[in-house]
Amino acid sequence: MSYRISEQDAVALGRVAVIFGGNSAEREVSLKSGAEVLAGLQRAGVDAFGLDLCGPENQQQPVQQLLDAHCDRAFLILHGRGGEDGTLQGVLETLSIPYTGSGVAASALGMDKLRTKLLWMGAGLPTPPWALINGSSNLVEVAERLGFPMIIKPVHEGSSIGMAKVASLDELAGAIEEAHRFDRHVLAESWMSGAEFTVTVLNGRALPVIRLETPNEFYDYSAKYQLDSTRYLFEHGLSDVKLAQLQQLVLDAFERIGCETWGRVDVMQDAEGNFQLLEVNTAPGMTDHSLVPMSAGEAGISFEQLVVEILKSTL
Repeated sequence: MSYRISEQDAVALGRVAVIFGGNSAEREVSLKSGAEVLAGLQRAGVDAFGLDLCGPENQQQPVQQLLDAHCDRAFLILHGRGGEDGTLQGVLETLSIPYTGSGVAASALGMDKLRTKLLWMGAGLPTPPWALINGSSNLVEVAERLGFPMIIKPVHEGSSIGMAKVASLDELAGAIEEAHRFDRHVLAESWMSGAEFTVTVLNGRALPVIRLETPNEFYDYSAKYQLDSTRYLFEHGLSDVKLAQLQQLVLDAFERIGCETWGRVDVMQDAEGNFQLLEVNTAPGMTDHSLVPMSAGEAGISFEQLVVEILKSTL
C-alpha cells in the first residue's frame, strides 16, 4: 500500500509549489528531479503543482511568477546557480514563503566549492589540497604543488559540469579553458586515488553510505545521469569503525556549512585511506539515477515518505 498523508497534514501543508527547471546549466537534471518530486508528493496526497521558474519560454519575472502561484510553501528542487545558491531562498524569505532545504547563507556557501573548502579547513576538517586558477596563475607551480593527476572544477557548478581529470600540463591548460566556459572561477584539486563515497543527510541523521564505482575516469555527468554501468554499492567495504568515522565526518561537514533538513556530502579516500571532503549538495538530484532516493530506499524510506519528510520541515 502506498504512503499517504493524513487529511490534517494535507491541510497543514496547504498548496505546495514544486519549483524546478530554471535557467542554469543543470536545467535538464532539475526538470527530471522536479517531475519525480511532484509525482511523489501528489501520490502521497499533497496538493502540489509544478512551477518552472525562469524557464526559457517564460516571459514573466520570477517574483511575479511566485506571487501568481499563490502557494503556501515551496519544495525547491532547482539545481545550480539562481536556485541552489541562496538567490531564490532570499526571494522566498522576502515574500514570507516557507521553503525546503538550507537557508540563504548555507545555500550560497554550498554552491561555492572554494569557500566550502576554506570553511572546512578553518574547522579542521579534511579536504584535498587545491589551488584557485586565475589569469595570473603559474600552471607549472600548480602542477608541482598538487601533482598529476588532478581534477579541474568550475567553482560554482554542480552535476560535475565542466569538470575534467588531467595528467599533464597540456591537458591542464585545456581543462581550465573548458571549465572557464562555465565559470570564471576555476579550482584545481589533487586527485584522490581511493574509493569514492556519498552520504545523504536527512534531518540530522546520516542515511546508508553508498560507494560509487564507474568505468569512467571519475563520477562525471554521464556516470551520474546517463550510464547504466555505474555501480552503487551499499556493501562499501568499510569497517564499523571507518563507517562511523565517515558518517560523523559528513554530519560535522554538513553542520559547519550551516545546512538544514536534507542534502548530500561527497567524500573520497586518499592513498592512505583517509577521508577527504569533496563538496556538499544542498539540493541534490532526485531523478531515477539519483543517490538520495537510493540511500533512503536502503533505509526503508519510500520516495513518497522522503519527499513528505523534507516538505514537513517547512511547517
